[in-house]
Amino acid sequence: MRAIVQDQFGGPEVLQLKDAPPPKPLPTEIVVGARAVGINPVEAYIRGGQFPLLGQPPFILGWDVAGVVETVVPGVNRFAVGDEVLGMPLFPRAAGAYAELVAAPSRHFVRKPKALSFAEAAALPLVGLTAWQSLVDTAGVKRGDRVLIHAAAGGVGHVAVQIAKALGAHVIATASAEKRDFVRGLGADEVIDYRTTPFDKAVRDIDVVLETVGGDYAERSFATLRPNGLLVTIVDRMSQTLPVRAKELGVRFAGVAVEPDAQGLAELIKLVEAGKLKPHVEQTFPLEQAADAHRFLAGRPKGKVVLTV
Repeated sequence: MRAIVQDQFGGPEVLQLKDAPPPKPLPTEIVVGARAVGINPVEAYIRGGQFPLLGQPPFILGWDVAGVVETVVPGVNRFAVGDEVLGMPLFPRAAGAYAELVAAPSRHFVRKPKALSFAEAAALPLVGLTAWQSLVDTAGVKRGDRVLIHAAAGGVGHVAVQIAKALGAHVIATASAEKRDFVRGLGADEVIDYRTTPFDKAVRDIDVVLETVGGDYAERSFATLRPNGLLVTIVDRMSQTLPVRAKELGVRFAGVAVEPDAQGLAELIKLVEAGKLKPHVEQTFPLEQAADAHRFLAGRPKGKVVLTV
């Protein structure tokens, strides 16, 4: 099969199209013929060696995949050959999704809804599950809650805005001025231009903050929370100081590491089918242009970047 393999850490140029042996499915697994593969910022960090999640190269990056089932191991009854599926299998272990074929547990996939193209379907799993596990499983966002979402035009952010609105929350978002209309179109009730307005001075009485940026954003976000409000971060989840600081301030802290979750994906699909959620694909690139896709991702585009296979 064709796959994007990197033999060393480095810039986008280390992503090379090569012939690779097809994956051999284990019991409980299916083989998916990829039609589209989502790209996420975590993969750029892994590629460069800043986050050595997969150990030393060589390896094949990628987790978000949408495609068609090509092989079903006997005993797996959730899918049949020819079914269209999407998933984020095996994370944080290697799934090798930048490839024509992906083998993984069947329960890490769900059926692709007709409302989404393959590219849109591949854009959903990692960011969708991150937002769902943050806002629903961890924060329990409910109707009437005031929710602050940082980097609301980005991968996780743009999905989180839609999920929070679907839950009935009042959504306040941070984004640059040029992305204001995009974020408004997602359903945000208020958009703060973080370049000109310090959000920690402009916002108060927040029930839940979803922090996706890092740096000093978590510490600054504490000032926006009401008593017993919750800061959820997907960046500084291992922090030793933020939980202590939260307790001192009378608020709560939680870190979230996204996990494969077919039930969560099924809930996201319900929102898609109800017309309340749609991932935004800013740009697609063919598989062989994975390096160009990573360069484009570095420019912080709206929504997601996707490889087509």
